[in-house]
Amino acid sequence: MEKGSTGATEKTQSALPCKDKSDEDSCGPNSHNSREATCGATAGRARWTLLRQVLRQKQTDSPEVKQVSVRRFATFDLFRRKKLSAQEHCDTSDDQWVEYRSVYYPEYGAFLRDNMGPLKVNEVLNSFDNTGNVCVWPSEEVMAHYCLQKRHSFKGAVCELGGGMTCLGGLMVAISADVKEVLLSDGNEKSIQNVRRVVERNRQAGKFGSTHVSSRVVRWDCEVDISALEGHFDTVMCADCLFLDQYRACLVDAIRRLLRPNGMALVFAPGRGETLTLFCRLAQQAGLCVCQHQQYDAQVWDVHLKDSRLRRNLKTT
Repeated sequence: MEKGSTGATEKTQSALPCKDKSDEDSCGPNSHNSREATCGATAGRARWTLLRQVLRQKQTDSPEVKQVSVRRFATFDLFRRKKLSAQEHCDTSDDQWVEYRSVYYPEYGAFLRDNMGPLKVNEVLNSFDNTGNVCVWPSEEVMAHYCLQKRHSFKGAVCELGGGMTCLGGLMVAISADVKEVLLSDGNEKSIQNVRRVVERNRQAGKFGSTHVSSRVVRWDCEVDISALEGHFDTVMCADCLFLDQYRACLVDAIRRLLRPNGMALVFAPGRGETLTLFCRLAQQAGLCVCQHQQYDAQVWDVHLKDSRLRRNLKTT
């Protein structure tokens, strides 16, 4: 998505419908206008089913959960996850630190806490969208991989919205790209508490160089949060943030307002009902130029094809 482009808007509106056959779709919007509301009856139901399973302390990788959730498989295997020993990290309060290292760009890795223990019912009922505290979702993994692949295209200030408990995509930009600053954000306070620890741990390890990396709670529907950052970023990115119907228009408006003129947004999302199509329609109505890409990465596409064949075979048996 691109902002502040008028002549190009007509061209990009006729681009591919925002749906990525890889199960992780990349979509780009950018520009100015009004906020539109829409409603999708069933979007996000599967993801909330997974959250309910976690609250009941069932295994997130059980066959039942995989069947009902959009997380059809746990990972695209784009990063290697290694649990750190006590000698390998300086935080003695727990043993939850792990290292994520890119399989295809092994010179880049980060220290994460990607398991914060069981969610509590009162946290779900009294806080904003806890799904980012469940796991590193496949869309986030794919976006992080894409950011490493395109690391030389980032510049200036970068913001990740809805990054959950790790903000892995924005973190990879902070580690690999020559940018001035990176803001890692989510609407959930517990997520950001963890992200703050992640940022500090990687800063101590010298991962960020001269890049200023910060984190904060940013809710797309909060005027105070958005107005404080308005017009500040060259790139805004998010992964799998389209499933909440009531916040989809708010996300479009937040992206539009946070971007500088001619800024770029990267939006990754799985093919979940009509959520991506509805989002792209809202983005176009808001004056953003929308381009959609499906086969944007050979490794991701290959995993998608294998998964599609497997599902077809299961249906026929």
